[in-house]
Amino acid sequence: MTLVAGIGLRPGTSEADILACLDDALAAAGLPAEGRLRLATLASRFEEPGIVSAARSRQAELVAIPDEALKGFEAACATRSTRIASLYGVGSVAEAAALAAAGPGGELIQPRVATARVTCALARSAEPDAP
Repeated sequence: MTLVAGIGLRPGTSEADILACLDDALAAAGLPAEGRLRLATLASRFEEPGIVSAARSRQAELVAIPDEALKGFEAACATRSTRIASLYGVGSVAEAAALAAAGPGGELIQPRVATARVTCALARSAEPDAP
């Protein structure tokens, strides 16, 4: 199984802020900071320097989720931001992105953790680990 971190972020968010929120989410879920990890974010944030650097520093695959693909995960989101729902049609970008990148049968294991500029949620993929 692969652990997927869905990341919602404001433009210009630093690598340090992203990693701090990621570590908070991992700690809340009782998971170690090391290990196989995939980061997922909105396609519109995919090239943000902070998320690119965060993925590189954790040796994580970075996955872009099209904004419209998030809407299919609204029912599976555990939390809801009215502002985010009006922008993206889903209550939590982080939760929906994590579930979308986890693939079929993916399971939300940590609802979003929010800081001033970043949200992070964790999902577990049902797919077996690649060799």
